[in-house]
Amino acid sequence: MSDCLFCKIIKGEIPSKKIYEDETVYVFEDIEPTAPVHYLVIPKEHISKLDEITAENSGVISHIYEVIAKLAKDMGLKEGFRVVSNCGEHAGQSVFHIHFHMLAGRDFGWPAG
Repeated sequence: MSDCLFCKIIKGEIPSKKIYEDETVYVFEDIEPTAPVHYLVIPKEHISKLDEITAENSGVISHIYEVIAKLAKDMGLKEGFRVVSNCGEHAGQSVFHIHFHMLAGRDFGWPAG
């Protein structure tokens, strides 16, 4: 999508601090972090919301979680981390390109939100 913020970041049209990239996934630092570690993990394929995941595109979601696990291991996040994804405006989604917030480096409360 030509007007999608995250698609523009993936294409390099908007700068970001890249953490990791492969053929399917792009990971970068959130510009407004809420934790010492706050990365956005996004698929290169444009999928607007979680409720658009299908049998045809669900493999990318599995791969995203594999990348998150690799990053956590590589970073030594033995104390834990949190992964958050919002679906729709009422849930707090502000960029309509599926993305997963990877958060670590502080204690998190529960219930969330």
